[in-house]
Amino acid sequence: MMWPGLPAYARSQRTVDRSSLWSSGQHSLLGDGRAEKKGDILTVVIEIDDKAEISNDTSRSRSGSESLSVPHMFGLPQRANGKLPAGASLDEAVTVDSSSGSSGKGSVKRKEKLMLRIAATVVDVLPNGVLSIMGSQEVRVNFEMRELLVSGYVRPEDISRRNEVTYDKIASARISYGGRGQITDLQQPRYGQQILDAVLPF
Repeated sequence: MMWPGLPAYARSQRTVDRSSLWSSGQHSLLGDGRAEKKGDILTVVIEIDDKAEISNDTSRSRSGSESLSVPHMFGLPQRANGKLPAGASLDEAVTVDSSSGSSGKGSVKRKEKLMLRIAATVVDVLPNGVLSIMGSQEVRVNFEMRELLVSGYVRPEDISRRNEVTYDKIASARISYGGRGQITDLQQPRYGQQILDAVLPF
């Protein structure tokens, strides 16, 4: 994920505040500490507990029958019957029977649970005041790297006074959680097997 450069930010203080015990800035005792401008940091709370169950059952059948006979046609069938082998007749010239049927059944069950917290940075402020946020986190344990990425758009009013926002309040949310390392590599099929799975039709 490409990161845009963060702006150079220098906290300004009014002249009247320099000699006062109380400042009127964002970090004052009674000030609002929620993220509101480019470069501010907020915490994204991810608590996903989803369940999905889908079941489909389909059944279809069809049958047909066609019959063609020529018992009388200017006496031709009778003449032909005399020349046909014993037991053969044109009275029932063509008979076609057909039937087909198909059935299918499928079900899907899925359960996901994920609880994470990650700090994100405000990378842009849209003209309507909506904040564009982006955050990443990497934790390495031995030879395994865990990665967490989050990005999206947040309304300032959805940020709590603790400077936190839940994932369901993030528009166009992109949450990626995964890892790479020796254990992850062992869980993947070998390259030769992947090629055979893609080439072989059966």
